[in-house]
Amino acid sequence: MKNRDFPQVTVTKKAEDSIVGGHPWIYDTEVTPIGQAPQDGTLTDVLSTKDRYMGTGFYNSHSKIRVRLISRNANDTFDAAFFKRRIQYAWDYRKTVMGPDADCCRIIFGEADQFPGLTVDRFHNILVTQTLSLGIERLKPMLFQALYEVLTQDGQRIDGIYERNDVAIRELEGMQQGKGFYQLPGVPMPESTVTEITENGIRYLVDFENGQKTGFFLDQKYNRRAVAQLAKGRTVLDCFTHTGSFALNAAKGGAAHVHAVDISADAVAMTKENICRNGMETIIDCEQANVFDLLPSLQPKKYDFIILDPPAFTKSRKTVRSASRGYKEINLRAMRLLPRGGYLATCSCSHFMTDSLFRRMLHDAAADAGVALRQIEARQQAPDHPVLWNVPETDYLKFYLFQVV
Repeated sequence: MKNRDFPQVTVTKKAEDSIVGGHPWIYDTEVTPIGQAPQDGTLTDVLSTKDRYMGTGFYNSHSKIRVRLISRNANDTFDAAFFKRRIQYAWDYRKTVMGPDADCCRIIFGEADQFPGLTVDRFHNILVTQTLSLGIERLKPMLFQALYEVLTQDGQRIDGIYERNDVAIRELEGMQQGKGFYQLPGVPMPESTVTEITENGIRYLVDFENGQKTGFFLDQKYNRRAVAQLAKGRTVLDCFTHTGSFALNAAKGGAAHVHAVDISADAVAMTKENICRNGMETIIDCEQANVFDLLPSLQPKKYDFIILDPPAFTKSRKTVRSASRGYKEINLRAMRLLPRGGYLATCSCSHFMTDSLFRRMLHDAAADAGVALRQIEARQQAPDHPVLWNVPETDYLKFYLFQVV
């Protein structure tokens, strides 16, 4: 079946089943071009072995994900209006599920918003992007202009777009790494790469040039609020504090004292700045330390609320077993440190550390610590990072609140 004038590829039966199931990725071993291979980064129509139209997506011979589908509708026309409508849908969704919190949220979450390989985070007046697929890279001028127009036409203040493309995965797509402001036509370039946001009533400086990922982790917004609800009167240890966000929320929730820890000197410096910005110097102190070394050195019962928010210990299936050992070590140590009746917040941000694996690790850690866990809540990422059930990769954050009994 011929669809428009795009090049065509056929896919294996396995890929057909995956597409019908709603997954947008087609791997290199599942694709055969019909005639001359499509140009990298351009759109191609995907056909079944029986020449049935399956969808249209971006082709890239450099990537193991050979085709990233963006549509399964043969009648779609992929012009500027098409992509602007999708951006509008994404923004309307955020306004609905986030309300006033849409001032700082993820506006585009890759495949979950049908923009494969594109991340757009909003930090009040600045948009920070990551472009991880060649097809999206080629459309940047159109997409970024549409982003700016959709938001500003809705009365939102946007002073600039900053690209955080300093990630190795771009090289797997045949692209170079880099970072810097994107020049929007007719929009002056911002002078600073630091901006201020307010989340849960707490003020933060966000260094979107040098901070991790896009500068601030927006996905834990409501999990931090859940921690604040349990913190009143407690002595809190916040491990892997990054910018101090869990520590600050615990203090705002009425914690008696909070000790924040991170191995990064830059993270500690930013945390201290955020502590001062919110006038919490008497409640929170901050230390540069390796959590794996710190936890064994602490006296039991010194803290009655411990927060574990580590970076992803695994980014592939091959390292899940060693990652699980790392997760178990810090959780076991925390459980042994807490008094009976103490509270534990623990999470994993790795897609490969599935919820079932994470729960099994927690069961084993509790058994070895000789404690029982009373579950208060099981949570995920905030709804501006939506989970598509047909795309398991969008379901990545596990967050549990327990009482140790």
